[in-house]
Amino acid sequence: MNTPQPEVKPRVSNILVLGGSGFVGRSVCEKLVERSGGASGRIVVPSRRPHRALHLRTLPTVELVKADVHSETELVHLLSGCDAVINLVAILHGSADAFQQAHVDLPRRLAAACRVSGVQRVVHVSALGASAEAPSHYLRSKAAGEAVLRAAALALTVLRPSVIFGEHDRFLNLFARLQAVAPVMPLAGATARFQPVWVEDVAAAIVGALDEPTSIGQTIECGGPGVYTLAQLVRFAGQCAGHERMIIPLPEGIARLQALVMGWLPGEPLMSADNLDSMRVPNVLSGDLPGLEAFGIQPAALEGVMAPLLQHRAGVARLDALRAGAHGR
Repeated sequence: MNTPQPEVKPRVSNILVLGGSGFVGRSVCEKLVERSGGASGRIVVPSRRPHRALHLRTLPTVELVKADVHSETELVHLLSGCDAVINLVAILHGSADAFQQAHVDLPRRLAAACRVSGVQRVVHVSALGASAEAPSHYLRSKAAGEAVLRAAALALTVLRPSVIFGEHDRFLNLFARLQAVAPVMPLAGATARFQPVWVEDVAAAIVGALDEPTSIGQTIECGGPGVYTLAQLVRFAGQCAGHERMIIPLPEGIARLQALVMGWLPGEPLMSADNLDSMRVPNVLSGDLPGLEAFGIQPAALEGVMAPLLQHRAGVARLDALRAGAHGR
């Protein structure tokens, strides 16, 4: 007698990665290529400026496409032939309208496009502390985006990472560079708590979710093994870079004034008033939701990953190659 075998679903192979050209997207695309092992399949990465994502062109099966992901029509076209979509689109700074567009309107358009195209599997990256009652536009809009996707009856997995570190991050690398030129570090939100997580661990969880049916309907929290204050993280970056500066914690009123002034300056601000509001919520694991262990991931420690990277890039070791060249002459 033949024993009935469970139905084996085809492996997800054609994947749309929204926000794939960014910091986290780079690692996600690399993990997806490793996962495929050179097998057939497509990893589609749309961007308004594909020339800024040339680092992805060397990855096999990755297709850089010029597109506006905020257009529902273009989303439907991008989803054609895809088995799943990963949404990494996010902003840290901006107006209430900008947060609404990136974190709420885009997921709403994505849900509608999924209905039209028939794509059910969605992996969505949100943020620790996302809540409708959160004090910042960032966290409230993240929660609203999650709610939009959950209401769409999709095969959805949500990941909520803490602050993400890695070779190309704009967090620890920025504080290392600042301490190379600033005599002191006046710091807003110095006592805010974070549980930093390595970008490679987050990427592994995102890709792992695609192959783990039990993650559907789940919210996964992503954090590293250690909890730090912002001041501790800034001090660590300075020490590794060889330019540790005195940290001067700013009182709330002065911190708000600093954030206001930074908001008037051209370019992306180092700290905004909305960032300060976000930092009122501890950016650490709640313990109530599954974590990286759900995918068999033992999160890497901050020190082991970033100390050698910061020493090489921003510290005195950055001159080693020049020294070696000089001695070789």
